Amino acid sequence: MSANNTQFSIAIHLMAGLGYSSRSDLTSTELASSVNACPSFVRRILSKLSKAGLVRTSRGKSGTCLLARPADGITLLDIYESVDAPKVFAVHKYSAQSFCPVSCGFKHMIERILKKSQLSFEDTLAKITLADIIEDIK
Repeated sequence: MSANNTQFSIAIHLMAGLGYSSRSDLTSTELASSVNACPSFVRRILSKLSKAGLVRTSRGKSGTCLLARPADGITLLDIYESVDAPKVFAVHKYSAQSFCPVSCGFKHMIERILKKSQLSFEDTLAKITLADIIEDIK
């Protein structure tokens, strides 16, 4: 996984495109054009969104996708969880050094902060709907 995983922001972009469009369906190629991303990458994200029940897709050359439910019933947390986005930050994997009190206590301390930060982040995402995002874009 790259240090800058963009799947979450791209998933929001795709969902906003689907919700913003006056058309009832769009192709992955049209959505990829909006994001300026490779259509196959966009299809992988759409597949995750589909498995989470956020979009409905049809297969084939003229396959399309649309929101599976109203935009005001989809939160950013729904989208975040659907694409397995990385946590707010990660704790390093280096071994604790017994001679150093900071090294011995660091991981436990930082994991508590990570948990609080992650919960706060997810709580914020749960309060923002796709409809809010679309309204902000308009």
